[in-house]
Amino acid sequence: MSGNDMVGSERRDVNGARSSRTSESRHRDGAAREERPRGSLQMGQALREATEQLAALLGRQPESVSAVKRTEDGWQADVEVLEIPRVPDTTSVMASYRVRLDEAGRLTEYERRERYARGRIER
Repeated sequence: MSGNDMVGSERRDVNGARSSRTSESRHRDGAAREERPRGSLQMGQALREATEQLAALLGRQPESVSAVKRTEDGWQADVEVLEIPRVPDTTSVMASYRVRLDEAGRLTEYERRERYARGRIER
């Protein structure tokens, strides 16, 4: 059995986790986002969506997520991104971006909240 074989009437991934994807959403191309019922996007998926979509917009790979919370209309996350690499690494310029996702996992807005040296310690 391959990683995405049907088990009964449910679809499962390689780890055996259930997938609630409909047959219509399985046939959509990768560019279109699957519509999800309100509240169905889980925190882990929200984190992945936030970092992937922000990376596509900025052209830089996010390094970490420092905060995430559910909002009335989706999710909000603070994502840390390396803006200017320097040597030594502790002098590299980082930026903290606040991103908002709707219930379907689409990025609806983002803003850079601050820039700081990687080696900075908050007190």
